[in-house]
Amino acid sequence: MAVQMSGRSGWISRSVAAGAAAVLVVTLGACSTDSEKSVQFVDTPPATAVLQGDDAAQTAVELSSLLFESADVAVVAPADAAEAAAPVASEARLPLLLGTEQAVADELERLGADTLITPAGTDLAALGDGFEVVEVQADDTGAVPEVAVDEQPAGASLFVDPEAESPAEVAARANIEAAGGSVAEVPGGDPRLDGDTVAATKDAAGDDPASGLLALGETFGEADDFTAKAATAATAPELPGGGQLAFPGRRMIAAYGSPGVASLGILGEQDLEETIERVKGLAEDYEPHSDVQVVPAFEIITTVASAVPGPDGNYSTELDPELIREWVDAAGEAGVYVVLDLQPGTTDFLTQAKEYEDLLKEPHVGLALDPEWRLEPGQRHMEQIGSVTAAEVNETAEWLAELTAENSLPQKVFILHQFSLGMISDRQDIDTSHPELAIVLHADGNGTPDLKMGTWNALQEGLPEGIFMAWKNFYDEDTPTFTPEQTYEVEPRPWFVSYQ
Repeated sequence: MAVQMSGRSGWISRSVAAGAAAVLVVTLGACSTDSEKSVQFVDTPPATAVLQGDDAAQTAVELSSLLFESADVAVVAPADAAEAAAPVASEARLPLLLGTEQAVADELERLGADTLITPAGTDLAALGDGFEVVEVQADDTGAVPEVAVDEQPAGASLFVDPEAESPAEVAARANIEAAGGSVAEVPGGDPRLDGDTVAATKDAAGDDPASGLLALGETFGEADDFTAKAATAATAPELPGGGQLAFPGRRMIAAYGSPGVASLGILGEQDLEETIERVKGLAEDYEPHSDVQVVPAFEIITTVASAVPGPDGNYSTELDPELIREWVDAAGEAGVYVVLDLQPGTTDFLTQAKEYEDLLKEPHVGLALDPEWRLEPGQRHMEQIGSVTAAEVNETAEWLAELTAENSLPQKVFILHQFSLGMISDRQDIDTSHPELAIVLHADGNGTPDLKMGTWNALQEGLPEGIFMAWKNFYDEDTPTFTPEQTYEVEPRPWFVSYQ
């Protein structure tokens, strides 16, 4: 015999023992069940981790195990009914499991579940007997058994990439929301991307970025990498313009040169305050043509190639760090990024970079290597074009990446200048794997548009993946100098443009 009654928002049926048991249709809505049901979340947030998310059923089980200590009631649905079942799980604060595989049965046993909420018509026989089954129509989000829900949430947040499709996202969102957690969208899978993703990470991480942050999908990378990026987002200062990734969240327009030396570029043609205003004006000229924010920058020649050996015999004049400090501090206050450019003569790039370590510990300061001025013993500037090995570049990059990580700094711009292929030997061996660095190849070609484009295109052939492109405009050597619109018509559009 069957008795039918109207529920709050639809028809519900209850059966005892999954399988072919008789069905008694009753109203559950706001009514209490025969004995109090409860859901308990985990006391300690799970360790920060990356969930692959390519298998929705597996991800649902994994999140249930990470977030729920126990649950007398669980929502179980076929994988193709996840979207219909997800609102029931999230609103009722219940774990959502998909399918009837053994992993689901094992998770129900671990939870201690004795009542299953499922879409009408679902065959749960494979899960065994002994469950009370409540069938709910697709739009029936309110008519479920009363459950006493733990007041203390599980302390976890889910990061998803809106640009990547994940079969598990619906189930993952439902379980996180059911456990009292939040969901943050992180385009590209890097929480350092911009001010919004940094703020979301700080909110989610609290005092401990190593726990409670769960990322869904391969765009977030390996667990160790994601944990490091999340820790940076939660603790490091932001770059000018917001966020902690140099690119792709911004483009930079730079004044190139050395303080007080007009012959080396426009940075030295006026005093500090006037230079800040000049480069801000240059950046504003590019804003109408950019798809992202434009940030002004200085590229300061910090060690200057010299025609004489000098006291240390290396044919390079190292500027006093305190002189550069004045420019670095003023730039930071004005929202201007700074790149320290090295012309090392017969010494190596790493040796010179270490002389400016304190400046490179500033969050808005990056590094540029100019191989044109890297000499071998016996060579002289202007007689030969210098060059650097990939091994020396990698050694410098590794040191800079470690300095960035050890001091909880945002990503640093790391520029390699080049206008001929011979300037960087074994370029294919450059290590681009450091997440602390945005590696940039700066095309320094000058002359007519055809000559500049020829250099630009040649330098991209065989370029390792993960390197951004940069462009230089010369006021005197280019014929004519590209306008901002023409510069941003170059393909690929340069991320960093300097003016000399």
